Amino acid sequence: MNDDKVKHLEFIQNIITRMNTNSFQIKEWTVTIVAALLAIYASNKNIYFVLIGIFPTVVFWFLDAYYLNQERKFRGLYNDVAEVSEKPKQIKPFEMRPDLYTDGKYSYCDSFCSATIRNLYLSIIVLLGLLFLYVKYLS
Repeated sequence: MNDDKVKHLEFIQNIITRMNTNSFQIKEWTVTIVAALLAIYASNKNIYFVLIGIFPTVVFWFLDAYYLNQERKFRGLYNDVAEVSEKPKQIKPFEMRPDLYTDGKYSYCDSFCSATIRNLYLSIIVLLGLLFLYVKYLS
């Protein structure tokens, strides 16, 4: 493998790492904001702070899906540049073309419904909803 190809792969790997870091930070922010809203609810007993927590959770879910989608596209690009794909696309040296990866596992919908993020965000939304219903109707 020539030096240009190795450098190209390093560039792509740095982008993948950055997308992964962004995704992790979004998850951190989600948990932090929801915890803060629950702390506010605990201090003033306004049940609607629990419901407000659903909005940032959904927004961060969409944003996290975007970063996961970008990460997958760059992984596809990496595999094609490294020539480890079954049918690699022709990529010019130092070309960054995530737009070539749009269907199948590279679709936004597939990223949005991915188990790695769906389970986290859906469980937060369900728990907030159950807490709201419990406090509103059973206490």
